[in-house]
Amino acid sequence: MKQIKAVYFIGAGGIGMSAIARYFIRRGLVVAGYDKVPTDLTRRLEKEGMLIHYEENVDEIPHACRQQASCLVVYTPAIPADHKELVYFRENGFEIQKRAQVLGTLTQQMKGLCVAGTHGKTTVSTMCAHIMHQSHLDCNAFLGGISKNYGTNYILSESEYVVIEADEFDRSFHWLRPWMSVITSTDPDHLDIYGTKEAYLESFRHYTGLIQPGGALIVHRGLEMQEALQPDVRRYDYALTEGDFHAESIKIENGEITFDFISPIETVRKVRLGQPVPINIENGIAAMAMAQLNGCTAEELRYGMQTYGGVDRRFDFKIKTPELVLLSDYAHHPKEIWQSARSIRELYRDRRITAIFQPHLYTRTRDFYQEFADALSLLDEVILTEIYPAREQPIEGVSSQLIYDRLQPGVTKQLICKDDVLQLVKSRPFDVLVVLGAGDLDTLVPQMVKILQPPAARTAPMK
Repeated sequence: MKQIKAVYFIGAGGIGMSAIARYFIRRGLVVAGYDKVPTDLTRRLEKEGMLIHYEENVDEIPHACRQQASCLVVYTPAIPADHKELVYFRENGFEIQKRAQVLGTLTQQMKGLCVAGTHGKTTVSTMCAHIMHQSHLDCNAFLGGISKNYGTNYILSESEYVVIEADEFDRSFHWLRPWMSVITSTDPDHLDIYGTKEAYLESFRHYTGLIQPGGALIVHRGLEMQEALQPDVRRYDYALTEGDFHAESIKIENGEITFDFISPIETVRKVRLGQPVPINIENGIAAMAMAQLNGCTAEELRYGMQTYGGVDRRFDFKIKTPELVLLSDYAHHPKEIWQSARSIRELYRDRRITAIFQPHLYTRTRDFYQEFADALSLLDEVILTEIYPAREQPIEGVSSQLIYDRLQPGVTKQLICKDDVLQLVKSRPFDVLVVLGAGDLDTLVPQMVKILQPPAARTAPMK
């Protein structure tokens, strides 16, 4: 990467882009960018020193970012090729990199601890980053969600380690050169990009070949993928109750989860989950495995897991009382929803569970509507809104109705517009309510809290 004085981000408010923006802000560079609309995240970036505008307009680009010799342009694959500002930078010979290319450079300069997979990668990478950051090793981190421990998606330190969420979208993770990597899952996704399941799995095979000699792969047992490891790369597997790394003596009681972490290096007894959700046992095994392989001690692993606070929108409790539970979960792939539903059911066996789900992408709905219906049918009631399109145009015949029609008999179901969600929440009681999806339905959650939580309870700390 050339000597740069300014960095310009096209798509500045994305969760992954903002982490890199914070890295350059902390290094004292001029950091600016464009995004379509202001959000809480872009407003925080502005307070931290980033210059952001919300109109696709070349004239809004700051002077320091118009210097071809000293400005790096970073963009997200979601930005269309004809975006006016991207066209301007391209026509004027600027160095333009995808977000993943910037992260790839960092993995060549530091020891990259990368977490890939269709789902689970945000939680595992954030867990691993927290364990490492509070250990004697420390780390940098670029995360795909806001860590509740740090209130940010970025950690900066003098450590030689950097924890990175390795995103398979648009084959972005092929830019990385991991020292070690976890692969959590390879359930086909992003078929609008890959076309076929085989191409999706091939991208993971290629990714395993990028792990540096002397490093390691920690892969979930039983994944449907081939590997292309270099000769000096160690391979381990993990799962809930089997594999090189696994759990034994699991206890789930009184809102607490403890287990023994079984490892070929050193077994760690009585690990306690700071965010006691059943799926986090397996996520924790993967995170602890990578941290342990790099030298974290048993006590550091125990302390890191006990003090881990979770990630915004990942099994994120907003209200938790004997009368009512409200939580928000980013789950947007059928397997993620199945895991989320299973965990909620395990925690609240005898309570009525309602989900409000906003499908994400027309192509994903088209490809997996039956799987979505099967996963959602684990719950008692399902309220579906219209599809959140993100980067896509509508596809004829593809709507939330496809999922609705295939929910199993016995599931109470309803189709509503997103604009009517708050009125629905006002109109009736709930027992356990979960808001699911990767779209913008989560923006209504703060208002749901105000509707559902009595004023006196809002001032009391959530236990």
